[in-house]
Amino acid sequence: MPHRSSYDPGVPNWVDLATPDVNASTAFYGELFGWQANVSPDPQYGGYTMFTLGTEGSEVAAAMPIMMEGQPPAWTAYVKVLDADATAKAVQAAGGTLFMEPMDVPEQGRMLVFADTAGAVIAAWQPYAFQGAGIVNDPNSYCWSELQTRDVDAAKAFYGDVFGWESSTAEFGSSTYTEFKVGGNSIAGMMQMDDNWPADVPPHWMTYFAVADTDATVAKAAELGGTVSVPPTDIPIGRFAVLADPQGASFSVIRLAG
Repeated sequence: MPHRSSYDPGVPNWVDLATPDVNASTAFYGELFGWQANVSPDPQYGGYTMFTLGTEGSEVAAAMPIMMEGQPPAWTAYVKVLDADATAKAVQAAGGTLFMEPMDVPEQGRMLVFADTAGAVIAAWQPYAFQGAGIVNDPNSYCWSELQTRDVDAAKAFYGDVFGWESSTAEFGSSTYTEFKVGGNSIAGMMQMDDNWPADVPPHWMTYFAVADTDATVAKAAELGGTVSVPPTDIPIGRFAVLADPQGASFSVIRLAG
């Protein structure tokens, strides 16, 4: 398995799920991905539940109860930063909105949650003891984050200012696809939402999990009460699908080519 013990600044390093029913979400993802759940016994962590994978118990993702009234169930990606407070200032200077001011997670790190200028939500993580996911890009682990937005140029400017991301854009069917890069390496993507997208779908970040068999995973998710938004589809880098768990949180799965 591709184990990770550190991440460069500007690289996504973690994902967690806000859900109205942690127990139900734990059961769903445990069955779907083979994750083991470990609820923090410390009340200061508010029931934060770590998902681990494999015999070594490497952390791959987490779940927590919804904290704010009206907050939808959703996966959130975190990007490693060196200074959460400086990142918060950069977010505000670039026109973003802070949903959670920089705060310490005791002994683990310092975090903030914010939205870009179009309203897509993402988080930043300044590590102390916790560096991020211990396994990535392997079946049943986090592998990619993708921004879906209607204003590509505004997003390029915003994330360039906040995270120092560079970008490269190419035609993709009737739309465009952008790769965000750090040090020349692709670390996240961006899809332009064209007229084929329903007008009521807001800009958002999509979390992708790698799987060994997209079709089997989709069938399993449906058996477990999930829904299929985009059925298994072949694209140049693999075969993907878009799903939602029984609580309504959307995510994607992909069998990576090669």
